[in-house]
Amino acid sequence: MSPEHVIKRPVALTEKASRLKTANKVVFEVAEAANKVQIKNAVEELFGVEVADVNTLIQRGKPKRMGRGMALRKRWKKAIVTLREGHDIQFFSEAEE
Repeated sequence: MSPEHVIKRPVALTEKASRLKTANKVVFEVAEAANKVQIKNAVEELFGVEVADVNTLIQRGKPKRMGRGMALRKRWKKAIVTLREGHDIQFFSEAEE
């Protein structure tokens, strides 16, 4: 699996992701088939940083109304990546501040 297929997008706009940023952690949406080693290698290759730890979890789909019925949003996999001291990933919105 190539690094571009492992990491789908950063999740940087949530409150929890903002709090984790102060602890040198970054949150990504990743492919459900990706394991921790693949996620670590992809982050190191794409962003040029050293990764200390990777924690993963599956976000369940929330039930939402669709007209008169109910439907589920799709489930997705989240990875919380801890970076080594001195390493940082800057995203577009943070670079402007």
